[in-house]
Amino acid sequence: MSYVYHYASPLGGITLASDGEALTGLWFDGQRYYGDTLCGEAAERELPVFTQTCNWLDVYFSGKAPDFTPPLSLLTTPFRRAVCGIMLTIPYGQTMTYGEIADIIARRRGTAHMSAQAVGGAVGHNPVSIIVPCHRVVGADGSLTGYAGGLDRKAALLKLEQAPRNTFQEE
Repeated sequence: MSYVYHYASPLGGITLASDGEALTGLWFDGQRYYGDTLCGEAAERELPVFTQTCNWLDVYFSGKAPDFTPPLSLLTTPFRRAVCGIMLTIPYGQTMTYGEIADIIARRRGTAHMSAQAVGGAVGHNPVSIIVPCHRVVGADGSLTGYAGGLDRKAALLKLEQAPRNTFQEE
């Protein structure tokens, strides 16, 4: 059974999903791939994991780096889960390129090369936005590239974190 909960963020509504124990999804309402990890019908319910996630989001949107992570269960492929694991290591206010992630994956697999485009596909299908910080992944030149929640939100998240200015456009 899947459960959902709604959070009102400064950047728009967010839907949280859980299996009852861990967070399985976090999407801006209406974003690409919205709800793609929900299994069948989802009941709206208050759960401890949703309380923890809302607390994390409150800290985050106040402009601070949360010092905890709610329990996560990433319902995705092993490759996408590996990319998510790397994204979880990107510090608050910093960025990493798709190519850097591809290099890490290649080293871990013992191969000479990994496609940055394959990494891009995995980043784009991140089931737990913001907490698994796909917004911190940028192009090779530091430019903003795709974000399922929209480039305007990606820029706003990076600006909130005071990321290097070359990674977002001033409004």
